[in-house]
Amino acid sequence: MRGIGFLVGALASAASAALLFRHLGVIDTGRYVAILSLVAIVSGFSDLGLTAVGVREAATREGDERAPLLRELLGLRLTLTLGGVVIVAGVAAFLYPSVYIAGVAIAGVGLLLQVTQDNYSVLLQVELRLGWVAMLDMLRQLSTALFVVLLVLAGAKLLAFVAVTVAVGLVCVTVAAQLVRGRRSLAPAFHWAQWRPMIAAILPYSAAVAAAALYFRMAILLTSLLANGYQLGLFSASFRIVEFLTVIPALLAGAALPIFSHAARDDLNRLGYALGRVFEVALIVGCWIAVSLAVGASLAIAIIGGHRFAGAAGVLQILGVALVGTFATAVWGNGLLSLRRHGDLLTITVSALVISAALIAALIELDGAIGAAIGLAAGEVGMAVATGTILARRSDELRPSLRIVPLVGMASAVALTPMLATGVPVIVRLAVSTILYAVVLLLTRALPPELDALLPAGVVRRLASR
Repeated sequence: MRGIGFLVGALASAASAALLFRHLGVIDTGRYVAILSLVAIVSGFSDLGLTAVGVREAATREGDERAPLLRELLGLRLTLTLGGVVIVAGVAAFLYPSVYIAGVAIAGVGLLLQVTQDNYSVLLQVELRLGWVAMLDMLRQLSTALFVVLLVLAGAKLLAFVAVTVAVGLVCVTVAAQLVRGRRSLAPAFHWAQWRPMIAAILPYSAAVAAAALYFRMAILLTSLLANGYQLGLFSASFRIVEFLTVIPALLAGAALPIFSHAARDDLNRLGYALGRVFEVALIVGCWIAVSLAVGASLAIAIIGGHRFAGAAGVLQILGVALVGTFATAVWGNGLLSLRRHGDLLTITVSALVISAALIAALIELDGAIGAAIGLAAGEVGMAVATGTILARRSDELRPSLRIVPLVGMASAVALTPMLATGVPVIVRLAVSTILYAVVLLLTRALPPELDALLPAGVVRRLASR
């Protein structure tokens, strides 16, 4: 259900982004993405892992114990978010033109509304009412697309599009409040005595989340400071597509987090099994998306930005590799979270932040947007390897099975061959690539048993007999 909701929202977002990027042009597109990236950093720093920890803790508590926890979490998140917006706006005043400051202030209001909606949605996640969670995700994307289209038709300027976050936030928080009304208090609570032990218990994880929030968007900020406006615009268009696709691994791992949390408390064998199956699905989906971006990057950029952004296709192909690492990290990172291995997560993310920052900065100087993409991809893959290694060392039951890695690698290599048919329309190459990918996975029996059981038995038998 969450996947279907995401796909519907993705189509709407792609259509609105195509209008938005054409309307704003290369330079203002770069400014728009940079503003939203600054506020996204605030979101990561103000969250400090509290939403994920809230899901974990609420999943292991009874109903009467959840209500005060969720109220205190909401109060803490709102306080941290407001402080973060003020700090980032102040920093932007020294580094950027005034339009960035105004944009951060406007998007900050939208972030406060989103924080409230996320807190209300925790109860839906814990109860595995994922249909309603999917509906809220889809509502956010559809509402954003609608407001963007209306503003493009009205000939609006940059800051009006930033203000869409406020309008969408009001819509989504209202719906979320109706879904949980009567089953929990909607009001935040502000008690430092309750916050202090909560923060102390998750401080290493909070620092890891803050570093991760800065890490992923660091490439945008470094490009905005070290490259020219044109290179920033090219990187921003590709980054915006990939940033949106990172929602998929969050959906996969986030939906399973309550299950991971129960298993981590009661049964490591069950946790190892769950992590293994979710990782296999994540790898299959992540590699398929990466291959599709490699084959269809020029088409995606043409749809989203038009001919002025043609130079972004190569950037998007490289960033597709980063997505594979993001998928694996999302699964294994949630495994470490369920085990309360906060210190391990902190070590991984801070190391990745420092190393990737140096690498990206050096590569930007050499090759602009392409260099930034290479640095980000290397960092994402490296972080995935580090996270899986540390999880494996935690316990033999949790050692990730890499059985399907060479099989998925083979399927990906075969699926890339349509790129050689340069005279064939891109949309045809994309379709052939996806078919080849699926066929190789079926022939090599790379699909997990649970996914294989969903397929028509006749299809699998016919393919296996050839």
